Amino acid sequence: MTTEAGKTALITGASSGIGRELATLFAKDGYNLVLVARSEDKLQQLADKYRQQFGISQVTVIEKDLANPSAPQEIYDEVTGQNITVNVLVNNAGFGEYGKFATETDLQKELSVIQVNLTALVHLTKLFLKDMVTRNEGKILMLGSIASIMPNPMMAVYGATKSFIYSFSEALRNEVKDTDVNITVLMPPATDTDFFNKAGAMNTVAQETARQMDPADVAKEGYDALMKGKDKAIAGFQTKLQAAAFRVLPDSVVSNAARAQMKTKAEAEQEKSSSALVLGIGIAALAVAGIVLATYRNASPYDRARYRYKAYRTKKSAQNALDSVVDTVASAYHNSKANVEKALV
Repeated sequence: MTTEAGKTALITGASSGIGRELATLFAKDGYNLVLVARSEDKLQQLADKYRQQFGISQVTVIEKDLANPSAPQEIYDEVTGQNITVNVLVNNAGFGEYGKFATETDLQKELSVIQVNLTALVHLTKLFLKDMVTRNEGKILMLGSIASIMPNPMMAVYGATKSFIYSFSEALRNEVKDTDVNITVLMPPATDTDFFNKAGAMNTVAQETARQMDPADVAKEGYDALMKGKDKAIAGFQTKLQAAAFRVLPDSVVSNAARAQMKTKAEAEQEKSSSALVLGIGIAALAVAGIVLATYRNASPYDRARYRYKAYRTKKSAQNALDSVVDTVASAYHNSKANVEKALV
């Protein structure tokens, strides 16, 4: 156990899921805790558990709903009023809303998503980061998502908030690079928490996939990255592969792959082959790119010019080939669907 006696970590959304697992890791390493969530009963139960299990001298419970615009300032005032120095801020709280933005989702809930995921996060960060910079000491962990680097159809507002968090975190990290303050963003895939139930996205492919990712494993990757001073932690090997592929594939292809995760399991079965093909193309492109880059770096100026010209020609050919593959898969899918519909008539 790493002894961090006297230091305090404040965790939002600490009563369940990844937030609770992060709180446990901090408690295990001897941090005092400030636990923030909407359920005081759950927080008190956790506080009692941590006192008994880890012998923590100070666990402060704050019942607040971050959907209330005044909550961040109230949290800060309560903490500073008790002369608690927050050495680590964990902006974990967040939720989503499932459905088509134009016709199916609830505007008020989406505005609450923005308030909790973004506005409260920015507000808390502003208050506590200023103190950290003044002390020249501190850490902040932001809960992003794999959705931070990809469009997220059917959860468009949620995905956009996570993209903001990623950009915001990287920008702040640059601003404080000359201090002893560290900012890390944790980017998990779909995880086995109550997220999909609260978002109204049960029985989707993503919710089924989430059962394979333990929130304790996600929390551990984020915690370790934060303690090592890393800028981000992409949780899970498969997620790392996806993130790499998403950076080289066209946005439209990535959007379609994300949309497929939001379909029901029955709908997704019909598109499984095309999704696997697209991801395979992306991973193969990464491998080829690595070989080409190594060759390019060791080449003469003349050869580099030749490689650039060939790369341009190859890019055009590859794009045409990819378009052809996508068109072929789409055509096959629609033909199969039409045949099934005829058979049912």
